[in-house]
Parts: sequence; C-alpha cells; structure tokens
Amino acid sequence: MSSTEEPPGMSGPDPKAPPVVAPEPDPPGPGTASGPDASLIGPVAEPAARPGAVAAARPGRRRGRTALIVAGAAALGVLAGTVTGYAVQYQRPPTPLVPLAQRDLAPSTTSPADRKTTARTISADRWDEKTDGDPRLLLMPKPDGAKTEAGPDWQDLPSVSAGYESPDGAFQDLLRVGFRRCARTSWSQGGVYVEITLMQFHDDTSVDSKSYVRRQKDYMQKPEYAGNAGKPIPDSAEGRVYVYDRPHTKPGYQPVYRGRAFAWRDGTYMDIQYENAAGTVSESALQALAKQQLERL
Repeated sequence: MSSTEEPPGMSGPDPKAPPVVAPEPDPPGPGTASGPDASLIGPVAEPAARPGAVAAARPGRRRGRTALIVAGAAALGVLAGTVTGYAVQYQRPPTPLVPLAQRDLAPSTTSPADRKTTARTISADRWDEKTDGDPRLLLMPKPDGAKTEAGPDWQDLPSVSAGYESPDGAFQDLLRVGFRRCARTSWSQGGVYVEITLMQFHDDTSVDSKSYVRRQKDYMQKPEYAGNAGKPIPDSAEGRVYVYDRPHTKPGYQPVYRGRAFAWRDGTYMDIQYENAAGTVSESALQALAKQQLERL
C-alpha cells in the first residue's frame, strides 16, 4: 500500500451513497414542554437516562411503618413486664405490718357481712335517719278510731303524677327536678278525710324540695284553688296552711270543704290534703296536724 492510500474506514463520503436525512423530532406529548409557553402546559417530564450515565439517587424509604412497629414492640414489652411483676408479687406471701406503738389493743369486734347486713350497717357514719331511712315510718299515724284508707305505702313516680291535672307534664317535671321517692298515707274519721304525702328529692346541686314548695304556693292563691295567701306554719321554712274560700261542689253530691298544707325540710317535701264533708275546715286543727308532721321530719 502506497503512502497516498487511506486505510479502510478513513476514506471520505461515498459519492454514490444516498444522502443522510436527520429524523424529525417527535411532537411534544403530554407532560413535555417546548417553547416559551411551557409553563401553561404542565410539568416537564424527566429526560430518559443516557446509556452509560450514572442513575439518579432514589428517594429514601418512608420510615413511618417501621417506627410504629418499634413503638408497638416497646409497648408490648412494658405491658409484659408489668404483668410479670404483678404475677411475681401475687405469688409472694404478704409482708407483715410493723408492730403498733400501742400493743395492748383489744381485737376488732366487727362482724362479717351476712344476710342481715344492710346499707345502714355498711355506712353507719354517713347514715341519716331522716333522709336515708324509711319515709313511711316518718308519716303521722292515724288517730285512734280513724279508718285507714290507704298506706302507709310507697308511691312510684307514675302514681304520684296521676294525681295531677296534667299527669304527663307532672311526670316530666318531677323527673327533671330530681324526684327520689315518695310515701303516702290516708285515713278518714267523722266525715274528715286526711291524706299526707312525703316526697323526697335528691337536692344534690340545688334545693329542689324547697323550690317545689314555692311553686305549689304560687298557684294556691288563684281563685280556682284556695283563693288566699294562707297562714305560715310556726317553726317551718316557708311552710304554709291554706283553707279554701269556697267548698268544692259537684251535682248530686254535698259540698266538700277543703284545706291544704305545704312545707319542706332536709330534702323532703310535705303535702297534707284535708277535706271535711260535714262542715268547714278547722284552721287550727290543720295547723296542729301540719306542725306535728313537720316535727317528725
């Protein structure tokens, strides 16, 4: 080979070969950008990795799940240790108490609970005979020779509400003001009928028994009821006795003269209804009855 000859592959373009045409660029697709208005199209797609180029670093893995697993394992470990500690302590014998400074103490005489144990024996230091005891025992006994009409017995909330002109409204009202329980008794003697009701309220956040007495006194002054302001009961907290101005009349029946007394003490509302079909109501007799019943509270 002469010095003027070129080695293979180093010769210039062959004049007989067809001309090389550069490929046209692909039209921009979704996610690509070209031109000055690229910001109006959307985010620019990342270019494809070139052969031999170093791959970009991948984003780090999220650690939320791993942290939850570690936290759960730690919680289980603490719980297991606590349970094990209780189990070990439970198996050990109790540690004896230190000796008392006063050694010559009498042994305890507290009796174990049995069938005769009541709420009063359990909490004798907090027991109140008037409010926690049986209210039926606080009711006035019938006079000698009187006929028992009803009781002394318990009255549940529906039975108490039934005695009002609007039982549904009375039921809701008594429930709202903290109705607790009620006891009632009644007797008759010589045309006189007496009914005594003791109604207890919880009186936890307010003195509902006192408020209830005030509400009764508000309507007693109306003409369809007593029609007057009544007379106070001596030594009572807002207690009052009412003798109706007019008797209760009904066609076919003789007129009935009526009286009523209200008072409250230590969460208990007292209501006395006094009726006489043989004549007018004695205000002094009603006053004495109300005072005696209030003293029992």
